[in-house]
Order: sequence, then C-alpha cells, then structure tokens
Amino acid sequence: MEHIVFLTGRLAEKGLHRVLESMAPAPFTWEVREIGVQVAALMTAELVRRRVAVPVQADRIIVPGRCRGDLDMLSVHYGLPVERGPDELKDLPRFFNQKAKPMDLSQQDILIFAEIVDAPQLDIPAICARARQHVADGADVIDIGCLPATPFPHLEDTVRALKAEGFTVSVDSMNTDELVRGGKAGADYLLSLSVDTLWIADEVDSIPILVPREPADEASLYAAVDAMEQRGRPYFADSILDPIPFGLLSSLGRYERLRARYPDAPILLGVGNVTELTEADTAGINAVLFGIAVEMRAGAVLTTQVSPHARRAIREADVARRMMFAAREHRMLPKGISDDLMALHEKDPFPDTPADIAETAAAIRDPNFRVQIAPDGIHVYNRDGHHVAADPFTLWPQLKLEHDGNHAFYMGVELARAEIAWQLGKRYAQDQSLAWGCAVERDAENLQEWCAPGTTMKTQES
Repeated sequence: MEHIVFLTGRLAEKGLHRVLESMAPAPFTWEVREIGVQVAALMTAELVRRRVAVPVQADRIIVPGRCRGDLDMLSVHYGLPVERGPDELKDLPRFFNQKAKPMDLSQQDILIFAEIVDAPQLDIPAICARARQHVADGADVIDIGCLPATPFPHLEDTVRALKAEGFTVSVDSMNTDELVRGGKAGADYLLSLSVDTLWIADEVDSIPILVPREPADEASLYAAVDAMEQRGRPYFADSILDPIPFGLLSSLGRYERLRARYPDAPILLGVGNVTELTEADTAGINAVLFGIAVEMRAGAVLTTQVSPHARRAIREADVARRMMFAAREHRMLPKGISDDLMALHEKDPFPDTPADIAETAAAIRDPNFRVQIAPDGIHVYNRDGHHVAADPFTLWPQLKLEHDGNHAFYMGVELARAEIAWQLGKRYAQDQSLAWGCAVERDAENLQEWCAPGTTMKTQES
C-alpha cells in the first residue's frame, strides 16, 4: 500500500489529522509532519528542503496547495514525487478522488467561430489584433462580420492579412457580392448561403454555412443541404437560434429536426442571439448552450462578444465545449469536471465551521489578524480576541488600527474580499484574490505577493 507524508504548519496540523482520519479506510497509509511554520500557506519549496531531512520513507510527499516554489527540485532532492495538495484541508477527499480519475480537458469536437462584427469600421491592424486575442481565448475561426449598407473596400486585404498570420477565416455577410469577394480572396468559410445563393459555392472554394430563407422555412434549409450533398461538397447547416422570447424553444426544435433528418450532417449553432441579447451572466448561458451543442453533436458554434456583459464569451465557449465533451464521452453529469464556469458561487464555499475557526483562534498567540468566513459571517481573530460579524464596519472598532495606516489598508482589502465571498457563497482565503473562474485572468501562483508591513504574510513564520 502506498505511504504518503503530508507536510503542514502548526495551526493546520490537528485539522489535517482529523480530515485524514475521516477518510478511513483510505487506499494509502499516511503520516503528518509539521515543519515549523505556523501557517501552511507560508511554506515554500526551499523551506521544505531545509527543514525536512533526507531520507523520507514514503512513496510520495504532499505539500499544501499554496506552497510556492519548484516542486520538481524537491522531487529530485528526495528521490520521490512531491505534489501540491488542495488549497483547503477539507478538499483532500475530493482531491484523491480526482487524482484517481483524472479528467482530460484537452479534447473537444466543436469549432469556435468568433465574429468581429464591426470589421468594415476597423483598419487591418486593428482586425488582426482582435483576431489574435480571440484565438488566444480559444477561437478556431476568425469570422469577418460585414455590415449592411457599409462599404468594405479592404475586405480582400483583410482576408489575406489574416491568412498570412495563419488564421482560419470566414466572411459573414448578407451581401452576395461581399461573399464572392471574400471567397475569392481566400476565406475558408462563408456565412451564410441559402438555397437561392448556392451559386456562390460554385464560384469559390470556401465552405458555406447554409441557412434557411427565413428561420421558420425548414424546407428551404433541407433543400440547400440536399443540394450540397449531391455536389459532394463540405458545408455546415444552421437552423438559426432565435432570441428569448422570440422563438428560442421553437428554434431548438428546428435543430433537433435537422439532426434527426440528417444524422451525419455538420451543424453550426449560432449562440450570439442568446448570449448577447439576454442580460444575464454568459458563463451559465454558454454552459447550457454548449451542452445542447454537444448533445446534438454540432460541429461548430458561432459566438460574439460585443456587449460588455459578454466580454468573456469566447473564453467561456472554449471551457464549455471541453467540459461538455468530457461529460458526454465519460457519460457523466457535467459536475466535478471544471469550476471555470462558476464565477459567482462555489460548491463548498465554507470549508470551516464556526467551531473549527474558534478552535484555531484559541491557539493563536501573536497579534497578527487572521480572517476567515463561515456560514455565520466574517471571523477576525488574533491573540487579543475573536470577533464575528456580517458587516466589516461592525468589526472595524475591534481592530484598533486607527494609527496604523498600512495595516488598516491591508485589513480593509481583506475584509472587503471576505464580505463579497460570504455574501455570494465563494471560497475566501486570506491573502488570496477571489477566484472568478474564466471570467478573469489567473496569475501563475494565484498568490498576492505584496503585503503591507506588519501583516500576516510578513510576520507569521517562526
């Protein structure tokens, strides 16, 4: 049986023992080593190397999730794997379950078309810059959106410039002349052709996205699909997703009938009518829409990020297609796969009970403030007392920091974070930025490097 050594700090030692004991019977034997720091988050790879002597009789070592530094160096030093565990002790059971069943999120089978809707109004460098950002966020195809009654004299040069940078390009227009121009300039795809404009497909090599004459005219879409099948040419078919409350349900029915009629046809689903035209957080909307796309085995999705509230739509789409692909292929619910689409709430926001926090607070012997949250509110404690409140302003008089500006600023930041986390039901960890899923960029270590003089990060190690 595997033997694991868990490294921790003084304050977390008892809690770690309790969690490990609660996992019995575990598929491993274990021991806990407290290495002489109060707070496990202060542990670094170099500190471990200095304080944990060789040899370590184990199959692997697990350090706290917030331990910074080069664990590969430690693995070489000890001659056995050294791994980061979860950030929170109470996530250890789930951590071991996930380690036993790793989820591969590198796979997906949906192309993301990302539309630049105002391309005629941008110069070529601006279009290319936006394309680079869209691809960095996960787009596979850069869709050049043309505008009605708006000249686009640099359309051909735009297509060629994007192709020169290695992008896959589509041209999106209601104007047949612009579609022909884009196709002859080298566009890979054209959005969109109906049964009446299929002649364009005969003049260019671009792959057409087929649409009905009108969204409800399913017969015209079927006729276009049949025509392209007879030609033996590639295509995508798009039944047109309507916005809420102007036919969303009916349009989903059209897609279902399209798939039933053509079981192997490549389908494109345009989600912008829902993400852009619904004032709700787009992460959840994208999760549902990509779940539908994966169920119907759509081959492509067209998305936009025009409205400020949809500013992360492409990144969300990339996460959603991978998560839903994994759920389908593993025949499981889309739970426990990724938390990148959970921007506002979390599955287990309060890992510590008020009693857990009170036990830790009672062991504190220094003046540094610790901040935690539990269902009953924000907890602030040091050697001089333990205070709980829902409102940080209620806690302020207890801190007695009126003459310590640096520390007051630091505590103001931490209490604001704690209040937001408590109100929303999010994880809070002192000295850490709140996690917002793929809605924001995450820094490499997810750690706050700066700390005001006299605060926890600078003074707790002993």
